[in-house]
Amino acid sequence: MTLKPNEIRKMTPEKRREELKKLRQALLSIETKKQRGALKETGKIRSIKKDIARILTIMRELGEL
Repeated sequence: MTLKPNEIRKMTPEKRREELKKLRQALLSIETKKQRGALKETGKIRSIKKDIARILTIMRELGEL
């Protein structure tokens, strides 16, 4: 599910914002599961954080932030 920079650049600004919101909600959900001890795939946290960082970086490059 890793987003590539080219894929992010092809998205519309609205789609990037929606994807960012979705990823932040997923991160919150996964971190909650981790705290309860119910998370087995801890690598997902890292990949979601990287996707969020990629989107934010491209949004800054394009002047959307």
